Amino acid sequence: MTSGWKLDRELRASLLAAYPPHYANAVGDHVTLSVSLPHPPAPAERPRIVGHIDDGNGVEAMIVEIDGTTARPDGKVWHITWSLADGRTARESNEIIAALGWAPLNGGELLLEPAVW
Repeated sequence: MTSGWKLDRELRASLLAAYPPHYANAVGDHVTLSVSLPHPPAPAERPRIVGHIDDGNGVEAMIVEIDGTTARPDGKVWHITWSLADGRTARESNEIIAALGWAPLNGGELLLEPAVW
């Protein structure tokens, strides 16, 4: 089970219109907290998009700040996988962020709902 926060569907639609996905498979679905917690987390405090990364080879992500930080408890970076080319996976977002860093982007506040999937 994975726990984290799901992106509000109406906000997702407006964000995808404002920041069109670079690759064919638009994701823009959630922010992961843990792949081992069987219960939803507490509500995210002051979530907002603060950055963007595109590896140029099929993985694009938006960097998220929660409670004033982009650092997840596991040392990775809060993010929303934004779009993927065929054959690429959302899990690869962590790798490209670690390898390439990210560029600042004032993408605005997010509406996130605690969830388990």
